[in-house]
Amino acid sequence: MAVIDITELAGALAPRRALLGLDLGEKTIGVAVSDISLTIASPLELIRKSKFTLEAERLFKLMALREADGLVIGLPVNMDGTEGPRCQSCRAFARNILRLRDMPIAFWDERWSSSVMNRFLIEEADLTRAKRAEVIDRSAAAYILQGALDRMKDVANG
Repeated sequence: MAVIDITELAGALAPRRALLGLDLGEKTIGVAVSDISLTIASPLELIRKSKFTLEAERLFKLMALREADGLVIGLPVNMDGTEGPRCQSCRAFARNILRLRDMPIAFWDERWSSSVMNRFLIEEADLTRAKRAEVIDRSAAAYILQGALDRMKDVANG
């Protein structure tokens, strides 16, 4: 399977299977998971980047544990809508995952995810800088995944 449009993702999953959402950073990968009804995203884990094979192995373990069939990967589009080196890196990550395992993968525009979650964690959760650093990437992954889930529901409801 190739990377598909977010509007086709729900139809590409087996029934009652979850999705994982990824926020690919330079040093970490924030991971979130949906429920099996594809309604709610929750922060799950932070994977420290090292070797791609180790990252993929951990991702596949999480998918098995959470009964997830596919991925939503945040795509860090520039504010003007163009794609830069970080987008290329995200697309390469998806291609490499697909070389190891066939699954549906979709991208979701994440240009606001980290800043929105950072602001929320400061203003609403009143977290210190150190505490925010621990949760920002997986919270951003949940924000990315929730946006994709909401879009999928909009498409399903016409």
